Order: sequence, then C-alpha cells, then structure tokens
Amino acid sequence: MQEFLGNPAVQGGVAPFVAALAATLALFALRLGGLAVAAALGTAVGLIGGFGFPPVSAQQKILLVALAAPAIGVVVDLAFKPVRGAGALLGLLFGLVALWVGVNVLRQKELPAMLLAGGGLFALVAWLTGASFALRDDPVRAGAAALALALGIGVSAVLSASASYGQYAISVGAGAGAFLLVQMLLGRTIAAGATFALSAGVACGLIAAGALLGSPLPWVAGAVLALVPVAVRLPLPRSGVRLQAVVASVYGGIPALAACLLSWPGMQQRLGL
Repeated sequence: MQEFLGNPAVQGGVAPFVAALAATLALFALRLGGLAVAAALGTAVGLIGGFGFPPVSAQQKILLVALAAPAIGVVVDLAFKPVRGAGALLGLLFGLVALWVGVNVLRQKELPAMLLAGGGLFALVAWLTGASFALRDDPVRAGAAALALALGIGVSAVLSASASYGQYAISVGAGAGAFLLVQMLLGRTIAAGATFALSAGVACGLIAAGALLGSPLPWVAGAVLALVPVAVRLPLPRSGVRLQAVVASVYGGIPALAACLLSWPGMQQRLGL
C-alpha cells in the first residue's frame, strides 16, 4: 500500500480524483460540491508533502493560500451576494498575494527584471482569479475551465522540470474533472459558486506563478494558459449537460495544449533530443 500511495500518478491524480468525487457526491445537494477542488488538492498535499506552517518557501505559501481560498469561497456563497466588481477586487487581492509568494525569488533579480516578473505574476494571478470567479454561475464552463487550465499548467510544469508543481496542478484538474463527471452522470448542473470558482482560479494562478518563478516554464506558455477562461465562453450546444461539458473542455483544452507544446522544447533540450 505504501508503494502504491508513493506513486506520483496516484498522489497527483488518482487519489485526488477519488477524494474529489466522494466530496462532490456527498455535498452537491448542500450546494457545496465546489469543495471538490479543495478535497483534491488537500489529498495531494497530504500524500506528496511539502507543506509547512509557518510557510517559508514559495511553494509552502502557495499551498497555504490555495487551501484557504475554498473557505473564502464558502463564506462568499453562504453569507454574501457578490456585488459587481467583486471578481476584479478578488483578482487584485490575490495578485498582491502572488507578489508575497514570490518576494524572495523576485528580490534576487535586477530591478528591471524584478519589475517585469513581478508585474507578470500579478497580472496572471489577478486575471485567472477574476476570470474564474466570473464563471461561478455557470457550472459546466467553470468545471471545464478549471480542468483544462489545471491540466495545462500541470503538464507544462512537468515538461519544464517542475514535477511538484505539476503534481499539485494535476490534482486540481482531477478535482475539476470529478466535479464535471458528477454533472455528466446526473445529466444536470450542480452549483459551482465562489466555492469552486475561487478555489480553482486561485490554486491555478498561484501554482502557475510558482512554476514560472521556480522553473524554466516559458512566460509565453503562461500567457496562452490565460486564454482558457475566455475559450470556454464560446457557444455551447443546447443538447444537454454531457455534450456541453465535453465541448467546453475541448474549447479550454486547445490553449492548454498550445501551452504544453510551447513547454516541450525545454524537455527536448534537457533530454538532448
């Protein structure tokens, strides 16, 4: 059993998917099925490790914030009615958090490079958080965006020699996949809300930021990944949730695949191909 749980595919994919599927099935009737991402990421953190409190490294800070974001989402869903501009405000907030996450790495750069990298991290995390939050009332598109975005980040990170960030991102994708699968099995949508959208957007944004800072993940790949929440807004068929989920995932998968292809040359270089 220990050998099974030590398998990277189990730690980052299989176990998080099972945990997320169980959480979604247990909680969707309470409109808390969006905790699938939290269940998946929490399972991955428990199996992979790397978390510490108080957080010291950039990765520990990312995991702390990503695991706290679902609680904020639950509070928003249960206690507040999001006002216009809430997504932009949350995006700005977590964009600033991204600078806190990467401050030690950014300080090591020359001033022009530090400003450029810091601005890029802020913009990417702010955009992914706000754009994901904007999908909170569209469970199919929200799930498809999270699935494509997380898998795109995960595969790109692995290709860029950042296996741990890759595993964590793939676990978020596993959670989004479980959330989508339950809707497909039921043949109807279930509530996503801020619980799901904020969890996925913050986790994806910060994990991407960590991979960009800590590995040779191309910045252009990060820019392409930012197109995923836009791509899933393309028109969907009206013939049921199952087909809509597939089509929306394909839409989001196109820029995600492009980001992976942009990361592939780095892998080729390391392998001497």
